[in-house]
Parts: sequence; structure tokens; C-alpha cells
Amino acid sequence: MKNARQEMILEIIRTQDIETQDELVAKLKESGFSVTQATISRDIRQLELRKEIGRNGKSCYASSSGSRDVKDRYLRTLSDAFVSAEASGNILVLHTVSGMAMAAAAAIDSLDWKEVLGCIAGDDTVFVALRNPEEGQGTAVRLRKIAEERMRGYSQR
Repeated sequence: MKNARQEMILEIIRTQDIETQDELVAKLKESGFSVTQATISRDIRQLELRKEIGRNGKSCYASSSGSRDVKDRYLRTLSDAFVSAEASGNILVLHTVSGMAMAAAAAIDSLDWKEVLGCIAGDDTVFVALRNPEEGQGTAVRLRKIAEERMRGYSQR
């Protein structure tokens, strides 16, 4: 039963943008699975699901095994949103196109960069907390390179 339920979870998140555990519980019930939120929470952990930016621009569940394609989407989101990045100590300030800060923060969090503790986003600004002050400039350069590589790709079309 557990394997069948988890397979159904993967199928649901592959075909639909599911934002919350409650939505996932409802979809599973529609598919004939009687589950609780606690069970779904365990399944999410075991399946190593994560949040990513969905087709509607909101965060939704995705399989972390979705590999390169998912990583490319995060990098594309960062590149498309990027305006500038500057570090001061263990805080990096990322400026984005208006309305894209939350998507950029989610992308940074989802990339699992070891130097990043987490992000706080507004409308066009992301504060990125870094583990060490020494990592600020390198992380800013890394973000700039992502944006530059993407822009080179656009100009070659």
C-alpha cells in the first residue's frame, strides 16, 4: 500500500502543481487512498520531495530526483531574475527584476549550495545568509556568472 501510495504521489506532482500537503491529501483521496497529513508528511520526507517554482509561478512539490532538468530550471530562474549581487560579510544582497525575488530565493534554496544557510525575499531583493563571511564575494561571482552565461546563450540565438 505504501509503495502504491508513493507512486501515486510522484504521478500527481509530475502532472499537477501541488502547493500544500492538504492539496496532496485531497488528490490522493480522489485517487482512492485514505491518508492523513502526518502520513503525507512522512512520504514527502521519504521521497525527498522539495519545493520548486511551478508553471503558475508559485512553489509546488517536485521530486528531487528530477535531476538536471530541475536544476536547469532553477538556474534559468536565477538568470532571468538577476539584476545585481553584492556581499557584505556573511550577507549577500541579490537585486532582481521586480516581482522575481521570491522565485530567485526559492531557486537558491533549492540548489543546495553548501555555503547558503537560507534566503529572505521581498519584491525585488533577496538577502542570502551565508555560512561564512569569506564566501560572500565568491557566491556573488557565482550568481553573476549564471546570469552572464544565460545572456551569452540569448545573444547566440
